[in-house]
Amino acid sequence: MKEYMVKDIRNIAVLGHGSEGKTTLVESMLYAAGVIDRQGRVEDGNTVSDYDPEEIKRHISISAAVAPIEVHGKKLNFIDVPGYFDFAGEMAGPLAAVESALIVMSAVTGLSTGFEKAWNAAGKRGLARFIAISQVDRENINYHKVLDELRSTYGNCIVPMVLPIGEGASFKGVVDVLSGKAFTGTGKDRREIPIPEDMKAAVETAVEACHEAAASTSEELMEKFFDEGRLSDQEMLRGLSAGIYAGDIVPVAPVSSLDGIGVRPLLYALAMYMPSPLEHTYHGINPKTKSMHIRHADMSESFTAQVFKTIADPFVGKLSLIKVISGVLTPATALFNANADKPEKAAGLFLVRGKKQIPVSMLCAGDLGAVSKLQYTSTGDSLCEIGKVVQYDNIDFPAPQISLAVYAKKAGEEDKVFSGLARLCEEMPDVVVAKDPMTSETLISGQGELELEIIRQKLLGKFGADAVFKDPKIAYRESIRKTIQVQGRHKKQSGGHGQFGDVWIEFSPAEPGVEFEFVDAVVGGAVPRNFIPSVEKGLRENLVKGVLAGFPMTGLRAKLYDGSYHPVDSSEMAFKTAARIAYKQCVNASPVLLEPVMHVEISVPDENMGDIMGDLNKRRGRILGMEQADGKQLIVAEVPQAEMFKYATDLRSMTQARGAFKMTFERYEQVPDMIAAKIIEEHKNDLAEDND
Repeated sequence: MKEYMVKDIRNIAVLGHGSEGKTTLVESMLYAAGVIDRQGRVEDGNTVSDYDPEEIKRHISISAAVAPIEVHGKKLNFIDVPGYFDFAGEMAGPLAAVESALIVMSAVTGLSTGFEKAWNAAGKRGLARFIAISQVDRENINYHKVLDELRSTYGNCIVPMVLPIGEGASFKGVVDVLSGKAFTGTGKDRREIPIPEDMKAAVETAVEACHEAAASTSEELMEKFFDEGRLSDQEMLRGLSAGIYAGDIVPVAPVSSLDGIGVRPLLYALAMYMPSPLEHTYHGINPKTKSMHIRHADMSESFTAQVFKTIADPFVGKLSLIKVISGVLTPATALFNANADKPEKAAGLFLVRGKKQIPVSMLCAGDLGAVSKLQYTSTGDSLCEIGKVVQYDNIDFPAPQISLAVYAKKAGEEDKVFSGLARLCEEMPDVVVAKDPMTSETLISGQGELELEIIRQKLLGKFGADAVFKDPKIAYRESIRKTIQVQGRHKKQSGGHGQFGDVWIEFSPAEPGVEFEFVDAVVGGAVPRNFIPSVEKGLRENLVKGVLAGFPMTGLRAKLYDGSYHPVDSSEMAFKTAARIAYKQCVNASPVLLEPVMHVEISVPDENMGDIMGDLNKRRGRILGMEQADGKQLIVAEVPQAEMFKYATDLRSMTQARGAFKMTFERYEQVPDMIAAKIIEEHKNDLAEDND
């Protein structure tokens, strides 16, 4: 692959709803450009961008994959991004590395949640957008209805640059509006034909719309358009490119990816009208001096880059996919990781196409490539030259939505499982593995059940580590509701020195938010001062196991107010034991089971409000309030954690994936008696099984 000037590079993320043809379209574009000799099929597991064993097995995209194409004197770096919502984290990295988004929508389904999310994500990043309407060859479709739906939703920015000749089974070609040429067939059978008579009026209307859209980007072009009614080819190119980059123009083109109809005109439009990296300015800082730095896609500036994806291979090692922001990277470049504040050494430079790595001697500004075996570098990190440190904003990955507990399937393989998970988390930064301090379980958290199951399968396939994922334990607690005064007396005589400790303790509920409070109220030396810390220590050691069901005790106030001792037989151990005996009598202080209650904020469309609120009531939730936020309803509620497992899956189902939520711990509350009895019984059974 030859080297390209920055102005001739196009970095394009291919986005959209799952199973609407993104990977097939990328494959069709690779074939149309002559990159591959035979077009693969997702169903056959032989496409360039779906190469992971799990992708091949499931016939869906799981990881973002790069697929560069050379066409019309330009280099188009496509990044095929998964469309299923369980892999939403795979979108964040690519969107930080591109200037454009090709959003694919199916002519069969029309506007979908995945399309809306892709449209909004691209808009939020300020990316130029282009819409490819796929599957135009399917039965029972109405292309113009889909186009009208786009216009009614997004307005006059929707501009058809290519029109279909026929639709459904009769879809046989396209008309390139700007060139005024019509084509049928693909490959060797592709030929130019006259524009069909019944389409001439529609083509003329589309031409008029393109000229008007281009003219609206500047006063100069608008005057020319009003005076002459048309713009020159160069003026059209200039106006449309400016409008597309500004987000005021979103071109639309129809394609049949399987047959390749419309793919070449789409490639031409992307090459000619989508922005190059030159159009973007990058802002970074020196993390030590906090000074601002501005970089451009200019080969004469110092080298900077950002890692937008990491691939962890147990045999080849780590491969860091990078966007070169400025300068030139060669094997001789002295690399520095601005985030880790450490120098790096690259083992090799590559261009990547799917799983294929193509060695290169340099990577230039604006291009996408890969660096192998970086030691300290993670996804989102900034690379630069030593002594010319620039750090760019971190990539914003979505927060995890679901958590499961991780256990090694076989005893003794814990290190193997957790080291493998650490490697996989390098590939998927939206997945978090961490120990829950409340239950001591190791939790894996991600976007959905499918993502976590695929991680489990990858762990087994890549690293030979077999793991079991379970519902996490709830961090139940126990407390008391009434005040009692009890004696803890420990006396043991077995020849020689005996053991004697005697305490009187008042146990009562602590102030809200206080886990344990110890009060020394002893007067007159009833308990010697040197033994009082032993009493407190004895109580604290026993708080880990409550008197009701064995869950940790919280919200307890213990006032030591009296006791007695023996001048010879009393010891620290004896008073610790006496404290334990006293503590066990809390069973008479009306003990109760407590559960964690979460603060939940749920963002949903207006039409889903009733379903969501009804569902929260079923989960024992309390609605605290509602407000409008970003065009949706934000519901604020408090819900027991036990009722929120796999809520991400349920919310996705209730809102067609348009809803989102975030959840944080709020406080502990008493569990209703009927539910508490069931929890206590199950916990006792679990403890009995563990002891067997």
